[in-house]
Amino acid sequence: MALPPLLPACAAEGNGMFALVFAGCGAIVINTISGGQVTHSDVGLVFGLVVATMIYATGHLSGAHLNPAVTLGFVLARHFPVRRMAGYWLAQLTGAIAAALGLRLLFGDVAHLGATVGLCALFVGPTSGASMNPARSLGPAPVSAAWTVHWINLTAPSLGAALAGLSHRWLGFAGCV
Repeated sequence: MALPPLLPACAAEGNGMFALVFAGCGAIVINTISGGQVTHSDVGLVFGLVVATMIYATGHLSGAHLNPAVTLGFVLARHFPVRRMAGYWLAQLTGAIAAALGLRLLFGDVAHLGATVGLCALFVGPTSGASMNPARSLGPAPVSAAWTVHWINLTAPSLGAALAGLSHRWLGFAGCV
């Protein structure tokens, strides 16, 4: 199966990440503004529904990775060419930052625009906004200047995806590229 052209694929990844951060982190912002009217379950549901919607909307254009860690895992599993990884990562991060900028323009720096707090995610994920997506975590960080322990939001999902991709190869599953 041939891969779609790189530019439309990257545009799909950027748009998908924009939607994910704008709606998901926007739910966190609205929860803060409304005094807790949006529950933790609601925030999780928003993130899940956006991912599902973006898979349907962009999957045929990019594979709907919507996560740099997922892209890394696909590369290591040999299901995605390494030459496309940087373009996907750039598009994903650009979409996340653009969404955070939009939230900042609309609401100001409320709830650090939904930025995650990595250390707390280890033991209080439901209250910290724990993220398993490096772009989703990094998008709001520079816009809200919320640079709390981001190392865990970058390394944990990436290490998990790398282990999954390498395990996939080790177990002998055939790659497509």
